Amino acid sequence: MIVRQFISWIRTASAGERAEATRALARAWLISDLSDDDRAAAEGALLMLLDDTSPLVRQALAQVFSRTPDAPPAIIAALATDQASVALPVLEFSPLLIDADLVDIVATGDSEIQCAIARRAALPVSICAAIAEVGAPAAALELIENPDAALAPFSIDRIVERHGHLAAIREALLTRDDLPAATRLALVEKLSSTLAQFVTAREWMAPDRAERVTLEARERSTVNIAAQTRGDEMTSLVRHLRATGQLNAGLVLRALLSGNMELFEAALVELSSLPASRVAALVHDRGGASLNALLVKAGLPESTFLAFRSALEAGHEVGFVGTVGGATRLRRRMVERVLTHCETGTEEASGALLILLRRFATESAREEARLFCDELAEENDQLVADDFVARLSFAAIDADFTDTPDEFDEVEIDVQDLHDHRHLIAA
Repeated sequence: MIVRQFISWIRTASAGERAEATRALARAWLISDLSDDDRAAAEGALLMLLDDTSPLVRQALAQVFSRTPDAPPAIIAALATDQASVALPVLEFSPLLIDADLVDIVATGDSEIQCAIARRAALPVSICAAIAEVGAPAAALELIENPDAALAPFSIDRIVERHGHLAAIREALLTRDDLPAATRLALVEKLSSTLAQFVTAREWMAPDRAERVTLEARERSTVNIAAQTRGDEMTSLVRHLRATGQLNAGLVLRALLSGNMELFEAALVELSSLPASRVAALVHDRGGASLNALLVKAGLPESTFLAFRSALEAGHEVGFVGTVGGATRLRRRMVERVLTHCETGTEEASGALLILLRRFATESAREEARLFCDELAEENDQLVADDFVARLSFAAIDADFTDTPDEFDEVEIDVQDLHDHRHLIAA
């Protein structure tokens, strides 16, 4: 009886009144102890309200039913395909939507719709993959920042491929602890490409020079990333480098001259298809013939063999640990020794190799100078800070003496007390 009266009244009510009445009826359907007949009549009335011309009415339905598993499934399905202002809460929160429905909505919905789905709790792999494949950049960002999303590595790679040129996407991905090394390198490649296109479009740099600078920056980043990579992840990284055409003699030589033996050996394992133990034995064998055989097996140019031999000899002499800047930068002493050996040795080095080694020498010298200047600046800042603290300490002590009664003519100051007083002020 009440539902009949509701249906009769709602035909002449305003949109705002219909929305409030709809909200009340939906709540009653959920929590009131209705008879079977009244519940069926109420559900029919709610279904009828899906055709209301005012979105306020359908929004009221969505607000009440979006989070509950007890909502009528037919109403949830209809609300999920309504306009964005109605569908968003249902798409983000409703537990009644199945994965297939959500995948279909991702494929056909706009950015706002995709973002709502990307924010869902316990988002499964299939929906994450759909958003990664066709989602807008904003939806991809929501997905990356959703801690409950089951974001598989292949979906992350797809996001990098489609949206890696966007700074917000890169920053969000780089904060993830589970980001594979190969994916980090792919982000570096995207950034390098974006910067190169920018500077050439502005005519700040010639295209060939921009390409060379980009290549060198990418190789430096590769060695940096590899320095923090071990085990299976290193193997995946090296395979990615080979698949993308980056695992060349220049990168392998840079790894060796940076002291990164793990990357150097992993690269030779990948290129030669020999076991890791066999490669390690050949690398650390001081005989030149065995190393040459390994380099031939790896398919590296014969013109680079002299540089590789010289670099290994220099590494054994100066050590692969403890040089300036750690294992992620070219080591100046090693580079200069290899360059000198290639320039003055009995074997004639190719012009391309000498050009590469001179670039390495310039880069390592500039990096070492930069680090030296940074250290000097830090030491100077520390001296200034220490002097300031000392002045404060003595000023505080002088103030204490000023307030001391005249009858105390002699005051003994313990050196350790003064030291502790100074550090207390510094803290």
